[in-house]
Amino acid sequence: MDRPTLAAYDREAAAFAADWHAQPAPADLHAIIKRFFIAGGRTADIGCGSGREVGWLNASFYPAEGFDASEALLDEARGRYPDARFTPAALPDLPGIADASFDNVLCETVLMHLDRSDVVPSVRRMRAITKPGGILYLSWRVTEHADQRDAHGRLYAVVDLAAIRAVFSGDTTLLDEQVVSESSGKIIHRMVVKKAA
Repeated sequence: MDRPTLAAYDREAAAFAADWHAQPAPADLHAIIKRFFIAGGRTADIGCGSGREVGWLNASFYPAEGFDASEALLDEARGRYPDARFTPAALPDLPGIADASFDNVLCETVLMHLDRSDVVPSVRRMRAITKPGGILYLSWRVTEHADQRDAHGRLYAVVDLAAIRAVFSGDTTLLDEQVVSESSGKIIHRMVVKKAA
């Protein structure tokens, strides 16, 4: 992950976690998961933050494990969901995660926090950890024209949609849309892809 972004999450983990957990549940995301994810399938949340979606996934019968680059956010997640599993792992490499490990892979609004050069390798790596026939969900906040940073120092990079689509050229794209997120009110792009069997 972009170093200033990771530093911001580590420095302000408690405040970010409190804010995320105070927001309304992301009903639009949950509806997509219920529509496309493999029920009962082993699920990875890449960039899980303070674990909100891991908690929901486990309660909804998608046995989930959370991964994040921020140890401070993982501590927040462990405190909130002591029965769930949270493991440090950073994109693009995701060390320690074997290929074809998960039926479902979720990566919600994370890609825009990566250096542009890391986006496509990260998408390839998440595809690699998805089982053949498995489902991969990606979303990112849309930034146009030039990379930006917010007041916390977090990077919001311009993401090359065509380059991401090219990663999935042999797969089946189930959803590919730009929308306003119901939970954040920000413009996001999201994709759901079924990996070739």
